[in-house]
Amino acid sequence: MPEPFSSSTTHRAGSGPDLPPLPASATELGHLLQRVATGDRSAFAKVYEATVPKLLGTVLRILNNRGWAEEVVHDVYIKIWQKAGQFDAGKASPITWMVTIARNSAIDELRKQPARGRAPEEELEQVLSTEPNAQSRLEDQQTVNRLNLCLEELEKDRRDMVRMAYLNGWSRVDLATHFDQPVNTIKTWLHRALKQLKGCLSP
Repeated sequence: MPEPFSSSTTHRAGSGPDLPPLPASATELGHLLQRVATGDRSAFAKVYEATVPKLLGTVLRILNNRGWAEEVVHDVYIKIWQKAGQFDAGKASPITWMVTIARNSAIDELRKQPARGRAPEEELEQVLSTEPNAQSRLEDQQTVNRLNLCLEELEKDRRDMVRMAYLNGWSRVDLATHFDQPVNTIKTWLHRALKQLKGCLSP
């Protein structure tokens, strides 16, 4: 299968201003991925335009380095192009499937080059970001169980906020809109929630 990126397909993430996500339901994205699996570049371009802001945001929050994140996102879309036929709507939504690929790719890069960049609350955010991967592979299940227990100790809004931010890739702006709070307030709440989680997870 040929490489998906070309002048007739789309540009690299970050080559210009961030594009707003296009309206695309899970059903629409699923149909587009089916077309991508057949080598449809037009469908791939639509998938890219609809999802690149979210995937770039997910990777950027893990790597905390814009240029590095853009490189990883480029590779992520090559993986999506190559693996589109493996997408199973019965197991996950299209965006969840793609975010998982992006998150795992970013974590792999961070492990390869740990000194290049880390998110602010690096240790805990890395645990949170790897939780679905750990669950799917049954790796370090004890840590996952402890994390879930500690999450349950948070107030519901804080727990939902942490899951949205670190497991679902929501930006601070997305959270501010959802919870109807200023962005700085969201940052403060997340910081406090992470601090509480870190204390709970400490031996």
